Formats: sequence, C-alpha cells, structure tokens
Amino acid sequence: MASPKSWVPIPPKSDFSIANIPFGIITSRNSQTQKRPAVAIGDHALDLLAFSKGNGFSKLPSVDVSVFEQPTLNDFAALGRPVHREVRKYLQDILSESTSYPEILKDNAELQKAALLPKGEFKNHLPMKIGDYTDFFAGRNHAVNLGSMFRDPKNALQPNYNHLAVAYHGRASSVVVSGTHIRRPNGQILLDPTKPTEPTFAPCRFLDIELELAAFICKPNDLGEPIKIKNAADHIFGYVLMNDWSARDIQKFEYVPLGPFTAKNFGTTVSAWVVLADALEPFRADKLKSEIPPPKYLTEERDDTVYDIKLEVDLTTPDGGTTTISRVSGKNLLWSFPQMVAHHTVGGCNLGVGDLFGSGTISGTREERDDLGSMIEMNQQGKREIQLAGMDVRKFLKDGDTITIRGTCGGEDGALVGFGECTGTIESAVVYD
Repeated sequence: MASPKSWVPIPPKSDFSIANIPFGIITSRNSQTQKRPAVAIGDHALDLLAFSKGNGFSKLPSVDVSVFEQPTLNDFAALGRPVHREVRKYLQDILSESTSYPEILKDNAELQKAALLPKGEFKNHLPMKIGDYTDFFAGRNHAVNLGSMFRDPKNALQPNYNHLAVAYHGRASSVVVSGTHIRRPNGQILLDPTKPTEPTFAPCRFLDIELELAAFICKPNDLGEPIKIKNAADHIFGYVLMNDWSARDIQKFEYVPLGPFTAKNFGTTVSAWVVLADALEPFRADKLKSEIPPPKYLTEERDDTVYDIKLEVDLTTPDGGTTTISRVSGKNLLWSFPQMVAHHTVGGCNLGVGDLFGSGTISGTREERDDLGSMIEMNQQGKREIQLAGMDVRKFLKDGDTITIRGTCGGEDGALVGFGECTGTIESAVVYD
C-alpha cells in the first residue's frame, strides 16, 4: 500500500516522510528558552504547542493538549499507545495532500508561519526526562565476537546468556542528545599487563563506540507487580538510535566483579526524534534463533518482534574525511524489547515513564568486514587497523573524531522511516595538575 503524499515538501531521501511522524522536543529561533514538543516532517518541524494554540487539534477534542505545553515528552508518552496512535494518525491526515481538514493547516498560512518551522529555525533537545537507564546485551553476535576474543570460542557465551536478557544499570544523568560533544574520560588503566596491581591514572586510550537501538518506556508498573510478556509492548513509547560510548581500557581494569562503571558513565548519546512503535510495525523481523527455548515468562506469541532497521556508522576525522565503518541490520538481536521489559520487571522492579532501555551492541557475524557495531570487534582487540578515507587508519577514536549513526526502514514510494542522526564528537580529556 502506497504511503500518502504530503503537501509539505519532503526530500526523497528524508528520514521523516509522512509514514514516520516522530516526536521530539525543540526550541526555536523566536522562542529559545521554551522547550516544547514537535514532530518532524521532511526538513520541517511542526511545533505542537503553536499548532495547539492555533486550534490545530480542534478536530481531535479527546486529546489533552496540555501535554504539548511541557518541556519533555513524558506527559504525552504517559497517555499510552492508543493515544499516541490516534495523534499520529491525525497529524498524518493534517499533513497529507488529501487532508480531511485543509482549513486546519494546509490552507492556513498564518498557522503555518507560526507552527511549521523550517530546518535552521529550530534546535533539538533531549526528548524525555530519563529517570533510569538500563543497557542490555541482546546483540548475540556481538556477545559471541567479544567472548571469542577473551575465551575459547567454543565457550564464547557465558552459561546464562541464552536463558535471560543480560543487562547493567547505566547512568541516566549523562545521557545526552545527538550533537553533544563527548569528553574523553580519565581513569585507571593497566599500561603493563604483567603488573596487574599497578594501574596508571591517565586519559582513556581505547575509546570505543557501541551501535545500539534504544526504547523509551511510556507506561509504569507498580513495585512488586511484574509486566507480563503479552502486555510488555504496551509499555514501549518509541525508539531512538544510541551510542553507548565505552572506555575499553578503563573498563578492563574496573569491571571485576560488578561490571561497567566509569568506563560507561561519562556519556551516552541518543538521537533526538522518537520513532513511535507503530511507525516500525511494517518492518518487523524475526529475532535471532536461541540455542534453547526461552523460559515461559519470556516466551512471545510470535518471532517477528524485532525490526529490520538498516543501521550505518560513519567516522569523520578532524580533517573532514568520512568513512562508513559499519552496516548492519537491527534485527540482529536475540532478545526483543518486550522481552527486556518482561525480564527487567520479573522480580517486581517498577519502571517509570521516560526510562531508557538500550539494546546492547548490534553486530553481524563477522562474515562481512563492515557489519560490526564496535571498534574493538573491527580491530580484533587491537590486532588490526580500520582503514579510513584518505589513507587514514584507526584502532580506536582520536580527539576530534566524530561518530554518526543512522538508521532507516523502507523507502519505497518515498515512505522512508528513519531516526535522523545520532552524532557526537570527541573532545580532549580534562588535564589534571
């Protein structure tokens, strides 16, 4: 079924076709301090506060428009997926060439001027107030690739991996929106592996990326009340791209026995626009096959509970040379996000609106040289160099390098569903006297 055309001009390769309608938070040139919700359409943002004040939602009286006065999407998300679906469909109609209500916006030049902001007239901000952040390890290929580096490949996966969705709790305060610079962390590293009790305090030398998808929670649960797998999808608001920056040398020294800490908490980047779960429905795909059946509380009714999102990672050096260093599908997950929700709450943990779940690094099987989601996999634990444009090379990131993650689905008839960019540039470490 062909996607409807929009009266708003949309570039053919835009992530934000009328088939998408992702939500975000913006400020504008004329209102630089008031953060408010918007949706992306082509190279424009529809300011939902201005749209609401101009009676844009007059044909949708059931929706509480006060949520569009808030500086985050949390209140809108908390209305639940049926409301998200209703609002998205309404906005698709309003922006359609054959809109049912041309008087609302298409033929209303005054409201267009106030609410339909062209690129360059608005700035994106973190879309949600994040209460908690959990990063999973659901990319089975990544887990196998790393495990094979550090152990016998026959025992690449830890014994628990196929039984549950492994995760660690991250730091919500250092999750930042795309475009925010990331400062290289300092920490304790082992310069001489033959002296395991003599670390050196220094800037990270093995600064890495982790290509991930992430989901925001929209529906809380009470403490002590697990979320059943059959209901778990109703708790997911939408999805973003994520880069869980990783200091591999700091991590190597500190992770025993409790796992990642300062090697992970210095910065996590997410894309600015939240792609609603409904927008990804046409792109469902089967999860990776597990070696054993999951336990009953994680058993889904269908296998196609992940998404075939075309993911790419670009590395741009300080001199401006750009190389695509990874191309991989988002379907390379063993555990789906609904399974992550069910497992996270099985012991009674209460989730909150705005909580962020990361998928873990998404990688292919190494059969292709460019289908890996982290540099430590690409360089085979420092054994090979990653070739870049202009005869440049990398093993890990240097100061001034910029990483850009992109993700798109579809594209037939101009109906591209994408996330925009998830980008960050590395700044030099703090100098200690």
